[in-house]
Amino acid sequence: MSVPFPSDEWIKEWRERLNDNEEYAEKGQGWGVGFNGDFVFHVAADDRLPEDRYFYIALEDGACTEAREVDSPDDVDAGFIYKGDYSDWVDLNRGDIGPIDGMMSGVFDIDGDMQKVLQYSEAAVAMTETGREIDTDYEY
Repeated sequence: MSVPFPSDEWIKEWRERLNDNEEYAEKGQGWGVGFNGDFVFHVAADDRLPEDRYFYIALEDGACTEAREVDSPDDVDAGFIYKGDYSDWVDLNRGDIGPIDGMMSGVFDIDGDMQKVLQYSEAAVAMTETGREIDTDYEY
């Protein structure tokens, strides 16, 4: 059964799969240890998605301890915000663009310590590939 994106259901499915991913557990070791490694994924409204959506992701030492939809980035204490238009998130989830390539090319914006993200780029790739495994229904 496909899971709608963007939705709280999708991000919770992603969390479960991420925590079952041995590659991510290995590549993400040390992430969020001694610094705030939590993310807000900002799915920005575009000509397909009618309004912005926000997802809070708590990450520490190769594990995702929490994943849920939030009303605003101000509702949580996240060290990073990763923002892109809905259509670009679809491309990311389908494998048409990578998380680091998207950030470096300006398709996605990142608010937070860019050096930390680059240091853990293999973990970012593993996270993205995990999302690609979900049978996703792009509602918009």
